[in-house]
Amino acid sequence: MNPVVLACAVLPVTAVLYAALGLRRRKERRWYRAAVAHCAAIELDPYHAVRDEWWPEDDIQAAAARLLLDGLVTVSHRGNRSLTAAGADPARDGGHPLPDALLAALLAALRRRTAPATLGNVVLRDAVFDDVRTEFHTACHDHLMSRRPAPPRELGCLGCTGLMLLLGQFAFATAGLFDQVPHGPLQWAGAFATGLALFAQFAGIGALRTPAELPDPFAERPARLGPHPALAELAARNPEAEAWLRAGRFRTRRGRNRGRPRRRGTPADAGTGARAGVPGDAAQA
Repeated sequence: MNPVVLACAVLPVTAVLYAALGLRRRKERRWYRAAVAHCAAIELDPYHAVRDEWWPEDDIQAAAARLLLDGLVTVSHRGNRSLTAAGADPARDGGHPLPDALLAALLAALRRRTAPATLGNVVLRDAVFDDVRTEFHTACHDHLMSRRPAPPRELGCLGCTGLMLLLGQFAFATAGLFDQVPHGPLQWAGAFATGLALFAQFAGIGALRTPAELPDPFAERPARLGPHPALAELAARNPEAEAWLRAGRFRTRRGRNRGRPRRRGTPADAGTGARAGVPGDAAQA
């Protein structure tokens, strides 16, 4: 096929393709700016923000740290957490100082225990706490998504039809380009222009994005917030208690005897060592 005729057919198709891509990108940028503005206006729950962090900095660890800071629990050197007198008070279930459902659920999980328990034990074995945590994060996610502006719609049937026609034109033009050897400078220029246009069409098709592939500021914002304030405060006020709390996340069994019967006459709490709480800036002995 004559490369000059082929170039006259391929170049307008390429121009139309990039015009459509430019309009699409303009809509995407407009949506992204609106999404950023809406995301900045929404108060993000700090526990929901760290849900997907690595376990020493996730929402469960942050909730346990907040209970320690509020003086509702203490932690031993083996990671066993015990309720204080204030933590055992049922009146602390709702309202200040427990405005968060995740804190109340973790405190309720400790109250269901008959003995001190590690954080790992609660996470692994307490199904009620797991259900409340799932419901909490689902509600937070739904609240965020309800305020999120709708992203640009997919192309639909019309877009799929246009894409199929474009691919057919691409295949036909590629076959025509290699159908014969160009003769003369004009045909070589036409062949060169056709090759560049086909390459640009191939790059344009690869640049198409679905709504799911667009950058989402609602997913990017939690990653920029950093560690939870409760974890940072506990590390500053009582690093020893923070280390003991981390150690308790590894342990899923409560006793040092790992479930074996204790020797008669041995107190249940013997050998548990010191306990740390954070009612102030010093750990309790």
